[in-house]
Amino acid sequence: MNDATHILDEMNDRTREVFRRIVEGYLETGDPVGSRTLTRSMSEKVSAATVRNVMQDLEFLGLLQSPHVSAGRVPTQMGLRMFVDGLLEVGNLTDTDRQAIDATLNTNQRDVGTMLDRVSNALTGLTHGASLVLAPKQEAPIKHIEFVSLGHDRALVVLVTADGHVENRVFTPPPGQTPSSMREAANFLNALAEGRTLSELGRVITQEISQRRQELDVLARDLVASGVAIWENEGENYERLIVRGRSNLLDEAQQEQDLERIRTLFDDLERKRDIAEFLELADEGEGVRIFIGSENKLFSLSGSSLVVSPYMNADRKIIGALGVIGPTRLNYGRIVPIVDYTAQLVGKLISDQG
Repeated sequence: MNDATHILDEMNDRTREVFRRIVEGYLETGDPVGSRTLTRSMSEKVSAATVRNVMQDLEFLGLLQSPHVSAGRVPTQMGLRMFVDGLLEVGNLTDTDRQAIDATLNTNQRDVGTMLDRVSNALTGLTHGASLVLAPKQEAPIKHIEFVSLGHDRALVVLVTADGHVENRVFTPPPGQTPSSMREAANFLNALAEGRTLSELGRVITQEISQRRQELDVLARDLVASGVAIWENEGENYERLIVRGRSNLLDEAQQEQDLERIRTLFDDLERKRDIAEFLELADEGEGVRIFIGSENKLFSLSGSSLVVSPYMNADRKIIGALGVIGPTRLNYGRIVPIVDYTAQLVGKLISDQG
């Protein structure tokens, strides 16, 4: 990336203008930009031959390429990266875009999941791309835990959270459990659990078991450990990836290879079990990041661009991310402030609710 910035610094004004106009033209229309078009729009009067020479130089540097047999040029991935890093003018959020986002979020909706669904739809509508929203882990404080025997080798652990959510999980308990050891294990956990989230409970449980070893029957001790492990290892409280706007990308596809690229992208999204990788993309610092084509390790096969930003809770901890994904010719200058503003607003609303 430093090399690209260095190349930009070395360019004269004319070369820089030719490069900028080709990229901006491509981002606007998706079409190659030819020397005649450029000659008419250049700020200084130059011949088409001069512009063609500059275009050839830029192609030699790996910043432009000629698709098909067209005389026009489009930016390469390296060229787009250089433009985004050095020449992209990020506009301010327009009043219309701000009002559309505010209208989505300014509701009395207390449920974070529903709010994020609305955010995802708003991003899709505003950007005409596909939106990705990584919802945070749902971690309401625990109200009650119970163990229920279903037979000698099957038991149910029931978890009730303060927001009224009930989850059941069947598991194989340690051998020899009795109704009294199950009651004892549940009482022990409930004494510790109230007001704590599951991950907080997991952190204190080992310490408490060792400190209060005498109070707990061996059977109950084994059950406590395995019961918490069931929730922590197989809980369904993991991040949820909300994807909207697939049809926007399919409508954009002009050629068969574009359709194939987009199908690959959706396959990637469907199969991605480890959604945490999406969060890692935004985890290296605050603010919006832009991934172009193969730089995007999550969706590199599809050659798409991703504009993504994390959002934080009141403790400034990153708890989720949101972004827009689409062809590499996204309108970056407009999408960056939309993603940035939405991420900040989501973080604020989640903090206020928390």
